[in-house]
Amino acid sequence: MSIYQTPLHFGYFLGLLFAILLWFRGWQEERLSDKLLGFVMFFLAMEIQDYTFGFSGINILWEELNGFPRYFHLAFAPTIYFYLKSQINRNFKFEPKNWLHYIPYFIYFVINLTVFIQGPEAVKNYYKSEIVYWLGWLEDIAIWASYGYYFYHSLKIYREYRQWAETQFSNTETISFIWLRNFIYLIIAGELFKWLWYLIDTLLGNLPFEQDWWWHLFTVVIICYVGIKGYSQIQPKKLVFDDSEPLENILIEDESTKITSVIDYSDWKPKIEKLFIEQKIYLEPELSLADLAQKLKTNTSVLSAAINQNFNKNFNDFVNEFRVEEFKRIAQLPEYKNLTLLAIAFDCGFNSKATFNRAVKKITGLSPKEI
Repeated sequence: MSIYQTPLHFGYFLGLLFAILLWFRGWQEERLSDKLLGFVMFFLAMEIQDYTFGFSGINILWEELNGFPRYFHLAFAPTIYFYLKSQINRNFKFEPKNWLHYIPYFIYFVINLTVFIQGPEAVKNYYKSEIVYWLGWLEDIAIWASYGYYFYHSLKIYREYRQWAETQFSNTETISFIWLRNFIYLIIAGELFKWLWYLIDTLLGNLPFEQDWWWHLFTVVIICYVGIKGYSQIQPKKLVFDDSEPLENILIEDESTKITSVIDYSDWKPKIEKLFIEQKIYLEPELSLADLAQKLKTNTSVLSAAINQNFNKNFNDFVNEFRVEEFKRIAQLPEYKNLTLLAIAFDCGFNSKATFNRAVKKITGLSPKEI
């Protein structure tokens, strides 16, 4: 083992391990998101497979399997896109029409497999032909177009989802999926790093494998981040964000509510206040708009509009304001003096330090220690 082999071996087998674990959990719990993330981990492992085998002195990929279509660049970005859709929408199903997104990958696979099954001589002649040069350029363009298109739409869905979640859940930290946004940025940074290294390699001549190794090390970092963060994510059964409908149709905002300007929801104010003041339902850490709507025997659209019109807040801010006031009240009581601020916050309905700090700052303008 060497400094070049060890990180690649670790990343390669870690990627395959997480892929198997995610596939198994996805099958066991019928979670499409886990199955798709398993493929993402498998694709990342395949990204470093050549160098992992090469530094180990295993030449089967360049001898017996030379020319076999073993790269998944054209399937990578759409899989991330569908993973995000399935993670934020428990009801999302992978339909036959979704396979159309993988047409560029299938074209790549068929072309290379057709050449490969003709034997080693056909593969050598194919790689010597001029068509390989142009197909290579076409493939690179298709890869970058795929990354640009699917990463743009993934980030767009993510931003819309974050806005929507603020109106549906009282605690959004565990379902924010910030890690996924960071993952997309990390992938983009990794690809830019790889192509910068490729440019340097072209300008300076063929660099030794030991110097090309650095961007593979970057991929190992990505594998570790995605595997650990992705496997630890939850997918609440109530989480159903349908990105196929325009956000303005499912998101009620203070400044753009046509319904609230026509319908009077003032009758709902005492009903909502009674639940919050007398029953203190804000102490439930996982309280959602759907839970509140069920208690009031109405639907989420009406309830969201009622909160917006009567209190001039979205659901998240409305609930967290009660929690902050409860925190301010009980933090002064003698029996709570020996508890930490975070322990008190948990008693008030918060379920994470980040959510607590952010809510206190937003509502009071102060830090928890200052109030």
